[in-house]
Amino acid sequence: MSNPLIGIIGGSGLYHMDDFEVIETVKLSTPFGEPSDEYVLGKLGGKDVVFLPRHGRGHLITAPMVNYRANIYGMKMLGVSNILSVSAVGSLKEQYHPGHIVLVDQFIDKTIARRQTFFDEGVAVHILGAHPISAKISGLLLEACLKVGAIVHAGGTYVCMEGPALSTRAESLLHRSWGADVIGMTNMPEAKLAREAEIAYATMAMITDYDCWHEEEEAFSAEKIVETFKTNVKTAQKVLKCAIEMFDAKKHYDPVCAHALDGALISHISMIKPETKKRLELLLGRFWKD
Repeated sequence: MSNPLIGIIGGSGLYHMDDFEVIETVKLSTPFGEPSDEYVLGKLGGKDVVFLPRHGRGHLITAPMVNYRANIYGMKMLGVSNILSVSAVGSLKEQYHPGHIVLVDQFIDKTIARRQTFFDEGVAVHILGAHPISAKISGLLLEACLKVGAIVHAGGTYVCMEGPALSTRAESLLHRSWGADVIGMTNMPEAKLAREAEIAYATMAMITDYDCWHEEEEAFSAEKIVETFKTNVKTAQKVLKCAIEMFDAKKHYDPVCAHALDGALISHISMIKPETKKRLELLLGRFWKD
């Protein structure tokens, strides 16, 4: 198959959809370690796509232990230029109910123990981070959500916590006081790394429950959360199929993401060690080939 322009990162249930034709699975090794699982290459909505279960098949890798660098780098190796991310989140707003989708456009990163960048050894690179989501790809997801009848909110702030333990009530109230909309564990540093890899990235934050700030929802049962999660998976499948069917490489091309590294390399190229150049060839090679 040709290089898949679209990558999907989410739960393993997302590729068990009727219209997803699996062509092959690919196991990759990267300079940053092993990805969460094999990449599943196939066709959806008439387009070549590649899917990666963020937590591995069977959800065996908890959020703090996901190798986000390897996951994104592997997508880059496969030629992916756009990533649709699907993540389960808790709501921090009364009006954002379980079952709703928030197409977030900002993040507050509270993670403390994750490898945040590809450029941590032997080279200095500083990408711009003010707008971490691709407006073009998020707009595509919004159009798809509306088309399939999903309840969607355009824009919002995602607090990314370290996990795997959930928030204390005091923390949840603090996050609400910041004006944040949802809380989850997986989109950072995933979004930052996608930008470093010059991949356009957007996420569907699928609300499973209210966070623990909501007193009336304290009795919200685990069974109800699982039920909502299953419904969300079905909704996400519909949205993804619709979005991929509508995807147009020219219309949805995002030059901000595709050229995120332009001007970001600070190091003197002549001083970068050969082993560093080899490790980062896929990302930065064009700068020392010129």
